[in-house]
Amino acid sequence: MSSSNFVTKVAIVGAGGNSGGPMAQELLKTGKHTVTALTRADSTTKLPEGIIAKNIDYDKPETIVEALKGQEALIITLSVTAPRDTEEKLVNAALDAGVKWIIPNGWSPDTQDEGVVKDVFIFQKQVATREKIQKDGRAAFIEVCCGFWHEWSLAIPPAFGIDLVKQEATLIDEGDVKISISTWPQVGKVVAGILSLPLQGEGSKQGLNDLKNKVVYCNSFTINQKQMLESAYRVTGTKESDWKVSKEPAEKRYTEGVEAMKKGDRQGFAKMMYTRIFYPDGNGDFESRRGTINELIGLPKEDALLDKYTEVAVHRAKTSAY
Repeated sequence: MSSSNFVTKVAIVGAGGNSGGPMAQELLKTGKHTVTALTRADSTTKLPEGIIAKNIDYDKPETIVEALKGQEALIITLSVTAPRDTEEKLVNAALDAGVKWIIPNGWSPDTQDEGVVKDVFIFQKQVATREKIQKDGRAAFIEVCCGFWHEWSLAIPPAFGIDLVKQEATLIDEGDVKISISTWPQVGKVVAGILSLPLQGEGSKQGLNDLKNKVVYCNSFTINQKQMLESAYRVTGTKESDWKVSKEPAEKRYTEGVEAMKKGDRQGFAKMMYTRIFYPDGNGDFESRRGTINELIGLPKEDALLDKYTEVAVHRAKTSAY
């Protein structure tokens, strides 16, 4: 374990993914961290240059413990398709290996909102993971609430209700409810910024210990569907009259999503989850409700970059089947 006033040894799961890659890269850019990626032996994912790779076997917990020995922090980024017990195995191994800081697989809307957690069942696991780590006491968690990822979600028609290929959109209610969302690179900068904080704060500025067992919030934009759609018009060189735009009540769309999900329809799952964040109760706008950590770690919002990341979403919509 480092005797530095900073966390220097960081392990990350998912370092080659869309979300994990930027985190690993931004950590390396700081010059403060040694970054180790935990990967399956059969993984073919290309890791960012400068990352130390250690193979693990999820069926052999001792391999995870061994890979995590000497690490000060563990960042978990997992696909929604990962086996349900994967995060639990990683957390247990981190606790046994003496890891002191765990950033769990959050990366979501506000899971401190009881209504959201009740209505979107997959968020209940995040609450359980936080409670497990805090109750154990050997490590502390810092969960990063970043909202949905813009360039991922905008490319999925049932998510934000915008089909960038067919040029069709369904506005939830009037399409004017704002939600806080982030880009992958911004979340990478946030994670690197958090783990670059000194352990002890100075004066009025918080340190890492001040974030112990807390959910922190970050974002790139707080915008509504109409603003997303206007960005899509600009990026695709189209205008409103070129699109087919309709409206649908939020509760009706949410209920339809739940019913479709029960029948095994993945699009129903997306409709359910995303629609709930657009409810007019304001739960999706955590920037206004909770504030963000952006200022503490010196990060601006990315409003001027909205179209840049909408362009990424357009490319994904055309090249990546949902």
